[in-house]
Amino acid sequence: MNKKKKHSFEFKLSCVKQMDEHYRSAKSLGRELGITYSLLDTWYRIYKYHGSAGLLPKKGKRIFSPSFKLSVLNAIREESLSLKEARVRFDLSSDDHIINWQKRLDEFGPAGLEPRAKGRQPMTKKANQQIKRKAGKTNKPLTREEELLQENEYLRAENALLKKLQALAQEENKRKP
Repeated sequence: MNKKKKHSFEFKLSCVKQMDEHYRSAKSLGRELGITYSLLDTWYRIYKYHGSAGLLPKKGKRIFSPSFKLSVLNAIREESLSLKEARVRFDLSSDDHIINWQKRLDEFGPAGLEPRAKGRQPMTKKANQQIKRKAGKTNKPLTREEELLQENEYLRAENALLKKLQALAQEENKRKP
């Protein structure tokens, strides 16, 4: 598994300053340091646009508002910005953000830029009621349907346990010569 190599702020700053002071191209410096020239070029653009503070590592996960996303997409369209230029100007970590926002805007309109819920979907009301009924010990007698559901659940568990026990017994018999 290839993980991205994290470069320190000091390293990025020294690379950018070498390019700036010695008029070195990103390609030649990249070959010398074993880094892709596009990465060096990105650092240089960030440095020129945001200063040395732009090279500092970002802390935590950033959440972008729908209005910010729309302003990025509008700037790209109106000013004919490239993805790299937009990423540098708006201080984004990846072109993928912009690409995904554009796809969602094309497919769902402005509502597609709203934050999406992550994780599992909430349980349905019926499943939720069954769990609440099991958890709460009330004095109310169970309905016939609830009794059958409990019995069914018990029998399934018992059946699974017996299958496992049988499989273990067969495995034990195979081991004995």
